[in-house]
Amino acid sequence: MQPMENLALTTLLLPFIGALVVSLSPQRHAAKLGTLFASLTTICLISLEAAFYQSGKSAVTLPLAQVGDVALFGLVIDKVSSLVLFVVVFLGLLVTIYSTGYLTDKNREHPHQGSNRYYAFLLVFIGAMSGLVLSSTILGQLLFFEITGGCSWALIGYYQSDKAQRSAIKALLMTHVGSLGLYIAAATLFLHTGTFALAALSDIHGDARYLVYGGILFAAWGKSAQLPLQAWLPDAMEAPTPISAYLHAASMVKVGVYIYARAILDGGNIPIEIGMIGLVMALATIIYGFMMYLPQQDMKRLLAWSTITQLGWMFFGLSLSIFGSPLAFIGSIAYLVNHAFAKSLFFLIAGSLSFSCGTRMLPKLRGVLRILPLAGIGFCVAALAITGVPPFNGFFSKYPLFAAGFALSSIYPALLIAMILLLIESVASFGWFIYWFGRVVPGKPSDEVAHASPLPFSMRLVLIVLIVMSLISSVIAAVWLQ
Repeated sequence: MQPMENLALTTLLLPFIGALVVSLSPQRHAAKLGTLFASLTTICLISLEAAFYQSGKSAVTLPLAQVGDVALFGLVIDKVSSLVLFVVVFLGLLVTIYSTGYLTDKNREHPHQGSNRYYAFLLVFIGAMSGLVLSSTILGQLLFFEITGGCSWALIGYYQSDKAQRSAIKALLMTHVGSLGLYIAAATLFLHTGTFALAALSDIHGDARYLVYGGILFAAWGKSAQLPLQAWLPDAMEAPTPISAYLHAASMVKVGVYIYARAILDGGNIPIEIGMIGLVMALATIIYGFMMYLPQQDMKRLLAWSTITQLGWMFFGLSLSIFGSPLAFIGSIAYLVNHAFAKSLFFLIAGSLSFSCGTRMLPKLRGVLRILPLAGIGFCVAALAITGVPPFNGFFSKYPLFAAGFALSSIYPALLIAMILLLIESVASFGWFIYWFGRVVPGKPSDEVAHASPLPFSMRLVLIVLIVMSLISSVIAAVWLQ
């Protein structure tokens, strides 16, 4: 086994080992051990990325388990998987560090010391996301798909309240309904090619293509909270805010986007009808999600509906690529990366406000910049980034999708209407977030903000890193994908 493959396997396994160690350790060591193993995983990741870059970024496939000629499990390291792996592992580290400050008795909304269970499940999730991103087989994707669902259930219900438990079950059931599509896709792929390797998608022909790609798209809708399987995500905000940032904005909800992108990348003969369905449902989700986040006053629920909308943009771009636009595919992957950092920042700003002020209800927050300047700056950066204002990373995600969509509209005139609707949504979204920025950040502090407690160093450090990443992640994605 070559060094690069060793590093990939170590990056995948270390979080699972860490979860076992954390679960067996005294609670007073849980946060430190969780951070240690997240850090070690990130070091392995950096070494893997360096080795991949030095190899000329040539794609490598590592078989792990097979029966005869049937590939069951394996790893693939290429430009897309390595870039998304960087996102899920690095953000996992940042969220773990942030959690060490957030999950303490000083938290005014949820005074609570982080337990072994929290850090163990967080590490398992980092490992499961790594495994899913690196999987070279649909069976591997399915295995880690289900593990992420189990971790999400455990962490949404972490505070053990009745509402949290109901929300956790709802998320588990709805995403599991989506996973049925992946089961159908896996079975169909095996019956027609004799293997579970994603590379065999290009060998599928005829009506079987609709079952495979339709099943993958349905599973992707479930995991990424797209219509008609979107209802679980806003309720998942019962989870601790660092979990909302990582699982439900940056990583787990990106699973659907990633498996759809992976099918497009490895397939090559996707029916146009799948692209049409993807476009229509993505556009419907974007419009519906936007309408739903307008009345929200709980900052986390607003961000949840906004996330559903932003994920719709990624599905729209990937569906455009089926019509023959490489720019749309690259733009969608960049969107995945950039949104992960910007929306994580926004969620962790919400967590910082609830930690310091005891509330995340937007009407109760005013004058944040004066009392908590870093949170105020982060709010502004995150709002500008996710709405696509230059020079922040969101602009460099939306612009390629607009360019690809308007270019294809000369061939498919109906696309012009869709692009105009997306342009209106983008401008309106900018206006709505700026409205809340004006209500929350400047001005005389409200009582809740005036009596805010200071943020711990670990939380401030993570916010600073994410503010920087909201400026430079688009450059990283562009350089890596070229």
